[in-house]
Amino acid sequence: MQGHHLAELNVGRLVAPMEDPRVAEFMQNIDRINGLGKRMTGFVWMMEGSGAPGSGNTENAIGGDPRFVPNLSVWETPEQLETFVWGTLHKQFYERRAEWFEVLGEMHFVMWWVPEGHQPTLEEALDRLEHLKTHGDSDHAFGWAHLKDANRWRTERCAQVAAE
Repeated sequence: MQGHHLAELNVGRLVAPMEDPRVAEFMQNIDRINGLGKRMTGFVWMMEGSGAPGSGNTENAIGGDPRFVPNLSVWETPEQLETFVWGTLHKQFYERRAEWFEVLGEMHFVMWWVPEGHQPTLEEALDRLEHLKTHGDSDHAFGWAHLKDANRWRTERCAQVAAE
């Protein structure tokens, strides 16, 4: 979309507190995967926490629950986001998400268009997610199926383990 970038929010809830050995491998690699994303062609911005090593964005608890891990980022195009998600090391961690994250019984991923230069807040992103849950795909908030030019999610996506 001319003059706009693609924002995305993906919310997961860890199966255990971040210091727990059950999520240690994920926590030990969060900076590595986020760093990879930041170096990708098309990456624009990512909401970050304190910057403490191995913490990712875990300081931005949702509803006061520190086990919720939100990932909020902005990309130039859907295709560039798809390349990161399914065409890099990220996919190997995504395939193993059931080891570290609870299966959420509701939608936890949303995308929407933002004007170039806009850095969405977590509150804005959660509002978009609620809109998607309530109204389904629309130009205001949507999932992959709403994007006509995005294709890798159809052919390369991992097995569904939670509502997506």
